[in-house]
Amino acid sequence: MPEIWIYSEDTNVAEQLLTVGRELADKLIQPLCAVTIFADDAQGLIASGADKVIVLKGDNPWPECYATPIATLVAQQSPVALIIGGTLRGKDLAAKVAARLKTGLVTDAFAIRVENGAIETDRMMYGGLAVCTEILSGIGMITVPPRIYEAPVKDTSRSGEIKTSEVVVETSMTVGNVCPIIRQGADITIADKLVCVGRGLGKQEDMQIATDLAMALGAEMACTRSVAEDYHWLPNESYIGLSGQRVKPSLYLSMGVSGQVQHVAGIRDSKIIVAIDTNENAPIFAVADYGIVGDLYQIVPLLTEAIKK
Repeated sequence: MPEIWIYSEDTNVAEQLLTVGRELADKLIQPLCAVTIFADDAQGLIASGADKVIVLKGDNPWPECYATPIATLVAQQSPVALIIGGTLRGKDLAAKVAARLKTGLVTDAFAIRVENGAIETDRMMYGGLAVCTEILSGIGMITVPPRIYEAPVKDTSRSGEIKTSEVVVETSMTVGNVCPIIRQGADITIADKLVCVGRGLGKQEDMQIATDLAMALGAEMACTRSVAEDYHWLPNESYIGLSGQRVKPSLYLSMGVSGQVQHVAGIRDSKIIVAIDTNENAPIFAVADYGIVGDLYQIVPLLTEAIKK
């Protein structure tokens, strides 16, 4: 029987994928199957909406080694679609699986739906200037970035099939050392509120007014690429944009950010966008829900005091 499959080496991302997987499976009247390499997570995936879980059991703990077993399993069972979490590891694995299957791959889809019995996807092109809609045929392979979908509420009363598959993993890759990433600030990709600074801020000492506003809001600090890479006022993991972080806060507030397309591509999923800039024609106002045209040095301190009260 045709099925919808999802996979991610990150269980949190896998649960997010189950949201869209469940929608597709219900519309196509097909079972939803989650593939994982972690046996302990199987029951949780069932509770999150999977009808079946396939646990890949190999003798190597590294997710990078499972491309061939997953490709073999897909070739044998021919799911209608395989949706893979678009993490760094997930993108690497998806490309390998697609190459082994000699099939197409839609990367970084932000919307997946069923139209006229077929699966359609939307993804950004040209730095966010256009949306590409693609109709899938055969085995549709798709990567979806983390946090595009919310994870479903778990229902521990759900039941489903858990199947363990013994697989032979790749041996060509070995890991000699693991160095954890040391972050200098908060992870802005999971922040609920963000205050973002751009080149409209005159000097590094003026960062304090942005910091004061962030503290009043209970927000994290973020910035544009130039602030991080050219001025070094904030660490590189703090900048938002096409080549930086993509964020999805409930509130994004920018000050002195012009809003070039590369930056807007990283904030378009924000629930509320507020912009402060002296240039009334700044591109940021085209995507903002609320805009204030004026001098941030006058507006931000007043806004901070109002929020404190």
